[in-house]
Amino acid sequence: MANYDVIIIGSGPGGYVCAIRCAQLGLKVACVEGRETLGGTCLNVGCIPSKALLHASHMLHEAEHNFAEMGLKGKSPSVDWKQMLAYKEKTIGQNTSGIEFLFKKNKVDWLKGWGSIPEAGKVKVGDEVHETKNIIIASGSEPASLPGVEVDEKVVVTSTGALELGKVPKKLVVIGAGVIGLELGSVYARLGSEVTVVEFLDVITPGMDAEIQKAFQRTLKKQGLEFIMGAAVQKTEATKTKAKVHYKLRKDDSEHVLDADVVLVATGRKPYTEGLGLDALGLKMTERGQIAVNGKWETSVPGIYAIGDVIEGPMLAHKAEDEGMAAAEQVAGKHGHVNYGVIPGVIYTHPEVANVGATEEMLKDQEHSYKVGKFSFMGNGRAKANFAADGFVKILADKETDRILGAHIMGPAAGDLIHEICVAMEFGASAEDLAMTCHAHPTYSEAVREAALACGDGPIHM
Repeated sequence: MANYDVIIIGSGPGGYVCAIRCAQLGLKVACVEGRETLGGTCLNVGCIPSKALLHASHMLHEAEHNFAEMGLKGKSPSVDWKQMLAYKEKTIGQNTSGIEFLFKKNKVDWLKGWGSIPEAGKVKVGDEVHETKNIIIASGSEPASLPGVEVDEKVVVTSTGALELGKVPKKLVVIGAGVIGLELGSVYARLGSEVTVVEFLDVITPGMDAEIQKAFQRTLKKQGLEFIMGAAVQKTEATKTKAKVHYKLRKDDSEHVLDADVVLVATGRKPYTEGLGLDALGLKMTERGQIAVNGKWETSVPGIYAIGDVIEGPMLAHKAEDEGMAAAEQVAGKHGHVNYGVIPGVIYTHPEVANVGATEEMLKDQEHSYKVGKFSFMGNGRAKANFAADGFVKILADKETDRILGAHIMGPAAGDLIHEICVAMEFGASAEDLAMTCHAHPTYSEAVREAALACGDGPIHM
């Protein structure tokens, strides 16, 4: 029976990062994982495989729409779906095996199997009980269910099934206009599917800046995605090869039916804590089924911590990573810190959408005095050359102090561009600080500088 300083349950981005950081801090560490591979949802059936398909389908789009204009003549490539899935699997394998290498390098023990906590200080994996001074729960999340919708992962699928369909569907109905639904909807639209997105609310991507929401939806419509907004899905009916989606429009209670080859249920995710034995431990939970923690990621049971999707906050891999490192610091007797005001969000469609900090609606609700600086990618030379001029950068700054309060980007490489604003906000920078920083030409990042200039006397190139 091994004695550990800390055992982490779950090897997703929060768990594996936490395990490695604990090892770096000199602790004896084990990580429990029941999958055949490390990396959790993100690497196996989430972030990484979806980005592989997004990249492949975007290359197809470029070949079909832009190659000829650049003088690249010839027949557009046909889609070999099996090969595309093989490329996706190879990408997954490279990443998951990389974590296994890092575990060995950092002397982190992988306890293979599903874990439970019979009591504080003990973790059971299979028939074996391991003693430990600390336990960190990083068990992640699973797709949320919808009443009347029965998932079979063949015709009615979650994101997991959508990543390994037998063929590209002619008609795809996506339930939910959040990040997952729009990313995977974009993949299949590029591959030739007729994609219809059914959303309960009247806006896509809930919680995002309203101006970005509207522009983003217009762009996706131009790309062929259809939207039915304000629609409450009542049920789905599935045969072996087809499905029907029944919904009511909230504005008039009228009932409608959509035919589909595949239905993707993308209505969010919920914490995955099944089988851990939390009830018997008396662990305090929130009303939404999350594990309640304090500012040090400690649960109500001494010696047990929780991070990532099982606690409050956005269900983002990088948020879990930050918490994993911070919780490791706490367990090692140091001070862990996460700045929850500077956690970026990214949607990996094309164009990408990224945000950090406050939205304009939040600032209005708070009656915060602010100013807005905007710059369109139409004024960016690099974006025009690369057929990527859709979108804009929007920076929100305090009207009196000029301190950056938030930023919203729709455009090329938005998920990368957002980080210079994250760094600026971490250091309490002003929009003028960003505007006075030299940006290389020609780069997409010049649009960020121009938006910062727009918070002052105005941009140069618009």
